[in-house]
Amino acid sequence: MNRPNRRYTQMPRKAILVTALALLVAATPATAAATPRLIAPASVCPNQNALAAASAAQERTMLCLTNYAREQFGEQPLTLAPTLEESARSKARDVLRCDEFSHYACGREFAYWIRASGYLSTPCWRDGENLAWGAGEYGAVGPIFRAWMRSTTHRENILGDFEEVGIDLAGGTLEGHPGTRVWAQHFGSHCPAA
Repeated sequence: MNRPNRRYTQMPRKAILVTALALLVAATPATAAATPRLIAPASVCPNQNALAAASAAQERTMLCLTNYAREQFGEQPLTLAPTLEESARSKARDVLRCDEFSHYACGREFAYWIRASGYLSTPCWRDGENLAWGAGEYGAVGPIFRAWMRSTTHRENILGDFEEVGIDLAGGTLEGHPGTRVWAQHFGSHCPAA
């Protein structure tokens, strides 16, 4: 299961630019048919189907897949941001703790943990969130990433106008499914100082 969410908050003079960028991303030819060229081969991003690898190794593979897709699409790679890693970790654990797969898990708005991490403390920023879960082989990095890339809104976050990311994988029982793997990607950018 996948659910995307994103939000753009800009100073008023930047609102038109953000709207234009959002429309440009939506109008680009990144259709499901074009998706295979955006998926890295295992020789570039190994362990795509590994379930026994440590969470940190699987998170590195997710970052590799994300940045490969961005580079193939003509976008700059994302860098890891400690605050977004912290917020993604908190979000994935909220989903499991509250046993609720939702951007609003535990009754919190989707950016609650991004805000709590301090990432949104500047006056001009963009943020986004991809969530997914799967049990068994469906929770591995490769199947989750391919599902995100087949979803227009998830793909827009991955290929979107972001500079930083935080990725987390948490395991547990979700909605009665033991062995569930919950993935959270938090995306962000800060506007340059005026």
